[in-house]
Amino acid sequence: QVQLVESGGGLVQAGGSLRLSCAASGRTIGPYTMGWFRQAPGKAREFVAAINWSDDTYYANSVKDRFTISRDTVKNTVHLQLNSLRPEDTAVYYCASAGREYGAVESFRNYQDYAYWGQGTQVTVSS
Repeated sequence: QVQLVESGGGLVQAGGSLRLSCAASGRTIGPYTMGWFRQAPGKAREFVAAINWSDDTYYANSVKDRFTISRDTVKNTVHLQLNSLRPEDTAVYYCASAGREYGAVESFRNYQDYAYWGQGTQVTVSS
């Protein structure tokens, strides 16, 4: 059974940084695209970033140049570095693992492309 466990969320002032981690178990992340999504109160879950089997990355326009996704295949872990945080980045952040192997990273922008999800970690940015 695949399990994803996020950590690293918290409260930070605008302009600050956080590093989220997602530890995967049950299968290797190697051939699968891993993604991060977020959901703010009253809003739909939205795509944030993804990294695929060849370490290609893809970002939502709203976080490009501020957030960085990376992965460690030895530790079976994915990270999301959040810099220059804004109050509008406040949300629950979810890690997800794709339902199919390989593929172009740009094709994994929708939540329907992911089969497994973590429980989420809260990020709150104060102004």
